[in-house]
Amino acid sequence: MATVRPARSPLNLSNLMARFDSEIKCREYLEGLRWPDGAVCPKCAGKEIARVQGREAVLRCVNCQTQFSVTAGTVFNDSHLPLAKWFIATFILTQSKKGVSACQIQRMLGIGGYKTAWYLCHRIRSAMTAVRQGKLTGTVEMDETYVGGIQRGHQDKPGHGQSKKQIVVGIRERGGEMRFFHAEDAKSGTLARYIRENISDEVDVIITDEYMGYPGAMKQTGMADRHKTIKHKARVYVDGDIHTNTVENAFSLLKRGIIGTWHKVSAKHLESYLNEMEFRFNRRHSETLFQDTLRHMINAPVLTFDKLTNKEEAA
Repeated sequence: MATVRPARSPLNLSNLMARFDSEIKCREYLEGLRWPDGAVCPKCAGKEIARVQGREAVLRCVNCQTQFSVTAGTVFNDSHLPLAKWFIATFILTQSKKGVSACQIQRMLGIGGYKTAWYLCHRIRSAMTAVRQGKLTGTVEMDETYVGGIQRGHQDKPGHGQSKKQIVVGIRERGGEMRFFHAEDAKSGTLARYIRENISDEVDVIITDEYMGYPGAMKQTGMADRHKTIKHKARVYVDGDIHTNTVENAFSLLKRGIIGTWHKVSAKHLESYLNEMEFRFNRRHSETLFQDTLRHMINAPVLTFDKLTNKEEAA
């Protein structure tokens, strides 16, 4: 079984294609990611594994005779695309800070149909779910924004019955993680829940704008004495260390992705796009982002087309 070595730095599309130019090389790399200490039978956990003669991609457990492959039970399951194309698509998604559209992946990889490219992107995206490490502390910024189609008049504002805009709550620790949430509303109780679940009781300060939901949320969570407000309505955007610029920068990147790259994101799949943005943003300086993404993919559960769409195509 191949030993996984750190990706050669700097990794770019050219040397990626040269390094993984065959199914054998791709498969060996995935086997090293999934089983760094050697293949393990998914049925009996046996470690005495052999390859099936004439079918090098298929492994066989000597103990129980179960046959399996490195892609079985993962997001790669039942895919007819060459692994080399999977690797290229994954690299493009990890390196495109504003995301990449399924149409672009279809054109770049020469994939036959849009639906196949769309499904490919969503399977990669489904594995780009961050494992959040504890609660945020230090100086934390919190803000909310609204994404979705433009409607006329007051109907464009959440809270008015005809609005189709979706609410995204962002929480960012300065010098630390960014977290995105697709929220059902921006009421004090909802904001308080995100605070309890994501911000440490030992936080130094929580900075927000003057949105009316925050004082109630801070009171409910016992954070009122550490709450600082920047008054955007008075055209004040920075007051010493009091600002929400870092969380707003992340929002700006998200909106450029939605408007300029994906063009349309349905409410049903918004959380998946937020997960992708969060995963990539928090690892933007990592030299092993591509490798880490593949490791998530090889350990993520199967995502069937029916499960993804509920037999209903969406953006």
